[in-house]
Amino acid sequence: MIELKSKEDIDGIRTSGHLLAELFNELGEKIEAGMSTWDVDKICADFMKRHHSTGPCKGYMGYPSVSCVSVNDMVIHGIPSKHEILKDGDIVSVDICLEKNGYVSDSTHTYEIGKVSDEVHQLNIVTRKCLYLGIEAASAPNARIQDIAKAVFTHATKHGYGVVRDYCGHGVGYSIHEEPEVANYVSLMNPNPRLRPGLVIAIEPMINMGSYKVKTLPDGWGVKTIDGKPACHWEHTVAITDSGLEIMTEL
Repeated sequence: MIELKSKEDIDGIRTSGHLLAELFNELGEKIEAGMSTWDVDKICADFMKRHHSTGPCKGYMGYPSVSCVSVNDMVIHGIPSKHEILKDGDIVSVDICLEKNGYVSDSTHTYEIGKVSDEVHQLNIVTRKCLYLGIEAASAPNARIQDIAKAVFTHATKHGYGVVRDYCGHGVGYSIHEEPEVANYVSLMNPNPRLRPGLVIAIEPMINMGSYKVKTLPDGWGVKTIDGKPACHWEHTVAITDSGLEIMTEL
């Protein structure tokens, strides 16, 4: 069931989202070659502690960390590790949920470590553009969920990229994952509700340089591209309000 949020709820999600945006600003200044993905997660956890907030990913279905740190061909859900060291040329997607005063926001930024290849940089640029085209589609009058999917899919495939089908965006605000699902490809099998005031969703294109197909690692969490080619992931929490769409996880 889709739960529409009240003005008070949206105010709370906005507070959470702006704090998460500040976290990403801090992380962007610190993430660099030579640190481990565990170090990245520690920056996130320390920020949350300082700002009296929590990371609801930790403990969710047994997940061990407050962030997902996915490097190169890891599409999503990379578990931070002291043994995985970032190096020049890596592309790193950091997916974080933050809870403040009972309200959850969700966002992902992808960082380029040092000098990446032109092909990887282009993947990052296109994926971020897919996110904002999806947001633009969601802001149109009488928009529906699959308008977002069409915008993302059209732009990504125009560049020859694979659009991940096995995972999608979602409702958010009271908890990490809520209805509706927000796929990045159009299908008659996917839900297509109208976007109404009070709806809060996470729009998150997951785009692969090669095939759209993915595989899950034995740890049950990490999801990699089937062909070993790089992947990219960008995400914002947005709210549909009476006065239009608002990006909650952007300052």
